[in-house]
Amino acid sequence: MGLEYVDIFYSHRYDPNTPLEETMGALAHLVHSGKSLYVGISSYGPVETREAARLLKEMGTPCLIHQPKYSMFERWIEPELLEVLEEEGIGCIPFSPLAQGMLTNKYLNGIPADSRAGKVHGFLQPDELTGHRLNQIKQLNELAGDRGQTLARMAVQWVLRFNSVTSALIGASRTAHIDDALAVMDSDPLTDGELAHIEAILTSRD
Repeated sequence: MGLEYVDIFYSHRYDPNTPLEETMGALAHLVHSGKSLYVGISSYGPVETREAARLLKEMGTPCLIHQPKYSMFERWIEPELLEVLEEEGIGCIPFSPLAQGMLTNKYLNGIPADSRAGKVHGFLQPDELTGHRLNQIKQLNELAGDRGQTLARMAVQWVLRFNSVTSALIGASRTAHIDDALAVMDSDPLTDGELAHIEAILTSRD
């Protein structure tokens, strides 16, 4: 990379075939040798996260951030992982808060050829956009419109509703996407009624 050091280095996946002491030891070595200022983990489960945090503390290198996949359509971090992060004092920066673009207005009228779902080898496959999922997206989009927001902005705001969530990685491909996400900072908080409405949409089987 042509850098003397990086600000933060992540262990991006838990490896069940490698002792956690070895992985955390490698992270701690990066900090102690001056190659990274901080370290974090990504996509670790609650049990592995707590143990990783314990090991890093013993090595004098606190775990700063956990980066899990989290969105309205991917909620595995609730509530156990979020509780662990809160108790351990670890920040949470979710990636894919827009669910690979599903939580935008991109797919309201079909699958565009230049979209992730329109690419053969994309992470988002066309069969994920079921009729039920599209119905959810349309209902969420209507609620966002009632709030004077885009669906993407409301989706980011929903992810940020927990105190333990410090930021979100939106994966923007255009500057307009960044501008829209930043507008969340000036948006009215989601009310209890709106959160309940979102929950009803997400848990509906219709």
